[in-house]
Parts: sequence; structure tokens; C-alpha cells
Amino acid sequence: MTAPAHFFIKHIPVSGDLILAPMDGYSDQPFRSVCRELGSAVSYTEFINALDVLKGHPLLERRLAFLPEERPVAFQIFDSEPARLLEAALRLQAYKPDIIDVNMGCSVQKVSSRGAGAGLLREPQKVARIMALLSGALDIPVTAKIRLGWDEERRNYLEIAKAVEENGGSLLAVHARTRAQAYAGQADWEAIAEIKQAVKIPVVANGDVRTVADIERVKQMTGCEGVMIGRAAVGNPWIFARLDREDVSPELVRSTMERHLEKMLAFYGEELGLLRFRKHASRYLAPLGLEREIRRRLLTTDSLAEFQDIFHSLIII
Repeated sequence: MTAPAHFFIKHIPVSGDLILAPMDGYSDQPFRSVCRELGSAVSYTEFINALDVLKGHPLLERRLAFLPEERPVAFQIFDSEPARLLEAALRLQAYKPDIIDVNMGCSVQKVSSRGAGAGLLREPQKVARIMALLSGALDIPVTAKIRLGWDEERRNYLEIAKAVEENGGSLLAVHARTRAQAYAGQADWEAIAEIKQAVKIPVVANGDVRTVADIERVKQMTGCEGVMIGRAAVGNPWIFARLDREDVSPELVRSTMERHLEKMLAFYGEELGLLRFRKHASRYLAPLGLEREIRRRLLTTDSLAEFQDIFHSLIII
């Protein structure tokens, strides 16, 4: 039986109010599916460079791969040029995602300095053009993820939000910091509340949501339809089941890690799967106070057998 919708992205029902944020290097199919099983309501891919779509990057197919049970699935793309974004989005539509999301929030220098990601926030007219082009040409909803502006002097989030909504955007996810802040300082949830009051499309709040109490506080303060969780979900995917890390039993830590590792090995193969899983293992194990040498061996070994032997010998979990 399908769970009732918390809200809709245009015509697409979203059966939950918590969403794993798109994170480069983390939001791959294995981690998304772990979070989806625990309650994440939409699967956003890692951000995809429009140029990689147009030129045929060798790893593109893997970055786009998703499981049927992950739906609704959003492909997130970035570029500085409306025409390239349109062409890339049209090609990506053939992979049958449910949503195309435009990244307007990445603060990384190599992305934002060339006018992509958060660099788009300096050009509201370009934002309007991008949204109008994509929403007019695609058969699926187009959404955007933004920040509050380029810096403190240019916090133009209301102008950007209106540009997204008025040009066909179906949802707005808001990281409540500026590009200049990156991940420093405090997220301004009151700004998200202003955006929510200013637009009629669904708004998803992002930034400084680390605990179950934070989820409820940000929803109450902003009135947003959903909450997007990024860094705090790495090492604690149980937050999507509304469990703080200290409330997760050792047995659940063990079983989730084992399932996550299995997914990584199946998706990437043994060598790369273990290598990529180690950064997750580091975060899963961080609160457990392992001896330094055991932790070092566990997180540096290239042998799957050795990793599993050490892992299964840990009495703490």
C-alpha cells in the first residue's frame, strides 16, 4: 500500500518529508538506497556536469544509475549556460528520471567561479531563462536548489525564488547560507521562512539539520514541506527514520554497515567498492571510540577479507 503524499512536486507525490541532499562523492546509488530504505523520500543524484552529458563522460552511466524503489528520482545538473543545460536535460530525460534539478547552490570555487552552481545567483535573469527553457521543453518537473545569495551584500534569495517559481519551477530547495559562507557560520532558517511566504511551490529547507529536534524546529520555523539533510546523514542515515545517532543500537549499526558494504561491492566491484566504503565506515565508527591502531587498520586495508575480519571482531558493535 502506497503511503500518503506529504506534498507534490508538480504531479509527483512525495511520501515523506525528509530527503537526502545531493552530495558529490556521497550520493551514489548505494548510499541513496540505504537512506531511501530508512525514510528518505526523494533520491537526488550527485550533481552532473552538463558538459559530461554532452561529451559522453565514461562514468556518466554509473552516476545516473538508480533503482526502481528509489523513485521519485531527481537528476541534478549544473552549468553556467542555459543552452547547454537545456540540451543536457533533454538527453537525461531519456533515462526516465522523475525530476530534473538545477544546481544553483554549489559553493566550490571551480564551479561557482565559472558562473555555474551558486555563480548563477549573481544573474537572476539567467536563472529565469534557464527555468523557462527547461520547464517549457521537458515532460517532467524542473526544480532548483539554491543558496541565499553570493555573499552577505547580495542576499537576493527572494528575487531568485520568484524567478524560479514564475518560470515553471516546481520546487525550491534552499541551503540557508550564502556562497561566501560555504558551510561556515549558522544557517539562516528565517530566510527560508521568508521564501516560503513568498512562493506557492513547495520549499525544502537545508542547512544545520543535525538532529531529530532540528528537523521539527526547522519545519515549525519555516513552514516548509520538507527537510533536506546532507552532511549529518553521512554516518547517521538513521536520521531519516527520525533516530539520533545515540539512539541507534549497536546491532543496527552493524547490520546497516554490512548492508551498505554489500551494496557498494555489488555496484562498484570489490576493490573500488571497499575503497569508497571506507569513508562511510569512518563516519559510522567515529562515535564508537575505537583504538587508534584498530581504526587505522580498518580504514586503510585494501583487502576485503581483512576489513571484514577486523569489522566482525569489534565487540563494541
